[in-house]
Amino acid sequence: MVSTAKTNGSTAPRQRSLSIYSDVEHKRIINVTHLIPYELEINEKEQHHWTLKPRHEHSALYSGIRSLEAEWDTLIIGYVGEIHYDQEEGGKLMEPTQFTADHKATLLELLQKDRVLPVFLDEAEHHGHYEGYCKSVLWPLFHYMLWDAVTDGRVEKINWDQYVKVNQRFADQIIEVYRPGDIVWIHDYHLLLVPEMLRKRLPEAPIGLFIHAPFPSSEIFRCLPKRNEVLNGMLGANQIGFQTYSYASHFISNCTRILGYESTPKGVDTQGSIVAVSTFPIGIDVQEVEEQRKNPGVATKMSGIREMYTDKKIIVGRDKLDLVKGVMQKLQAFEKFLIDYPQWRNKVVLIQVTSPALTESPKLERKVSELIAHINGTFGSLEFTPVHHYHNHAIDQDEYLALLSVADIGLITSVRDGMNTTSLEYIMCQRENHGPLILSEFTGMAGSLSSAIMVNPWDYTGVAKAINEALEMSKEERKAKHLQLYNHITAHTAGYWAKSFIKELCSYLITQEQSKSTPYLKVDSLLNQFRKSNKRLILLDYDGTLTPIVRTPSAAIPPKAILKALKTLALDSRNNLWIISGRDQEALDEWLSDIPGLGLSAEHGSFIKYPNTGKWVNLTEDVDMGWKTDVMEIFSYYTERTQGSSIEHKRCSITWHYRQADPVYGAFQAKEMQNHLESAIMPKLPVEILLGKKNLEVRPTLINKGEIIKRLLGNTPDVDFVFCAGDDKTDEDMFRALRKSDLDEEFIFCTTIGSASKKTLAQWHVGSPEEILNVLTRMIEIDY
Repeated sequence: MVSTAKTNGSTAPRQRSLSIYSDVEHKRIINVTHLIPYELEINEKEQHHWTLKPRHEHSALYSGIRSLEAEWDTLIIGYVGEIHYDQEEGGKLMEPTQFTADHKATLLELLQKDRVLPVFLDEAEHHGHYEGYCKSVLWPLFHYMLWDAVTDGRVEKINWDQYVKVNQRFADQIIEVYRPGDIVWIHDYHLLLVPEMLRKRLPEAPIGLFIHAPFPSSEIFRCLPKRNEVLNGMLGANQIGFQTYSYASHFISNCTRILGYESTPKGVDTQGSIVAVSTFPIGIDVQEVEEQRKNPGVATKMSGIREMYTDKKIIVGRDKLDLVKGVMQKLQAFEKFLIDYPQWRNKVVLIQVTSPALTESPKLERKVSELIAHINGTFGSLEFTPVHHYHNHAIDQDEYLALLSVADIGLITSVRDGMNTTSLEYIMCQRENHGPLILSEFTGMAGSLSSAIMVNPWDYTGVAKAINEALEMSKEERKAKHLQLYNHITAHTAGYWAKSFIKELCSYLITQEQSKSTPYLKVDSLLNQFRKSNKRLILLDYDGTLTPIVRTPSAAIPPKAILKALKTLALDSRNNLWIISGRDQEALDEWLSDIPGLGLSAEHGSFIKYPNTGKWVNLTEDVDMGWKTDVMEIFSYYTERTQGSSIEHKRCSITWHYRQADPVYGAFQAKEMQNHLESAIMPKLPVEILLGKKNLEVRPTLINKGEIIKRLLGNTPDVDFVFCAGDDKTDEDMFRALRKSDLDEEFIFCTTIGSASKKTLAQWHVGSPEEILNVLTRMIEIDY
């Protein structure tokens, strides 16, 4: 594609009438990629004459995005990448300092006509973001390669800061053009922080994220120093897509094990809001490959290759010379094949084309060259060379497709690969020849191409056996296997991938819209009622409401700002201020007993301490606690078998904690214990089970926070303002008691801490304990 920058303005965006949602019409998808879909050349002699050439790398991604244009308006946002002078001016790279404001203006005008919005980065930003963090930290980690360099961390901090900065630049660019109803689709590991950045500024925006790379297990990913920031950045999306089920499963496991979030096989629960996680295998643009195969140049190249390798079986491979692409494994397996199956010597050639690695590895290049020389020296002759290696060879598209078309076997031995679309292009080029595909089980395509011959690239004997099997395969079997592969590829194209992702995202958002949504707390209305009231009841949970949930319960010490706010509010005689917690008396006394005028309730309503009395009242004195023996027996059984779990003994209840245990196994054991208790204890004893955050509690029936609320309402007639805040299931008892009381609804402000989609009896929600502190602080400003 060749275009000039002499234009009078960008074309107006097309308006389409596609309505996916019930209430809002969505017409545009903002696709956010690291690079724009074009390589740029400039001719300075012709007043900034720009040439746009399709970017060959990531062609499946760009084809998928472009396929959406049939039904949607689309906009692509990406970094411009390297800019070259055209061939008339030597084709050299333009230095960043040579890129002027005039260059930017003309390029921006040209790209906007094609609905592409460029992001301009300076040299430091690009180097720190891409060379420094993406290539040196994230890419190796995602491909299961840990770093071997030991540093003091200063360089890593600089690169991380640039990664954050560039992600923020992309987010700012999106926000600048975002319109209500747009869908934002972000791609790959270069932009993992953008979803969260957008969510903070555009809370209602539909956001999708697709990761084109593998995603490692938690044992690998937890090595990343910024693991929490990266995972939380990704969880700003509504839906996250991966190439395979295992990658999606690894991501969910990371969120559970590292962040401590609850999860299901379909998503991650982030403070009550479910982020959907699913699998969307990518394809290629089948029509484009078919058209390219019909170019006259392809047939000419095919004839040349056949003439060069007359009477020889051709095995073809094309890979980047990265460690993860398995070129060394392929060569060692081919050597093993020549040793184990001598009948094929002088009859089979391996043509291996390699392009430069993402991260340079001179050591690997040297090893590959030495191994090829060894194989050719051992099994070759003056008339025959078994391995032909073309490294950094400027192979054009016609040569590439011709090579795939004449091959008898396609051999891919990646030891870790996110997708590998070469396998798909090979199958498309084998419509006449029906050559088998030997595919590593560690590629992202392995789950989709079941009719390929699957191999473990580390098993050289197994790969050698697969090569022999492919060479001896009958024409009928080759044709049948190829037909199955071909039908799958033509049905699951890049367009199918893109449409499936967007369709699934829209369906998920419709479901979220249709479910009950708790509105955000109207603080001004609350404060207005607070100002008018004369008798106020302020009821607050502790963990997760006044302080964030922490891994070690004893570390949840109240911040100074919270203590100050509670002390000030308690001084006003109009305020009846209560902390109603699941904590035991000792913890509440240690942290809060020195606040005059503050009422306390411990162990979910088992104990109460009225303001300024200094004495705890046991509300379960007349309750038989004989059930504890039977429950302790079951608790002890599961504690012995669940490493990291513990039992907390309270006067009126027993709690089993598994926050320190393996999150997945802990949750499994909690479910098993619940089933055990429900079948063996509950039918015969007056107790109930309370499921909390990483804990399970057994307590007497009719002892809960709701009973405390009823008691306080009975002791406080003429209440004309109630603010009740809590974050988990135990606090729903408070909300239920208040909503069923005789108080006027306009006096009650039941508020849960969590997302709007969280199931709750509360009328309102806020996002975090910090927002509860803000409400308390503003109450103080009214009183004083």
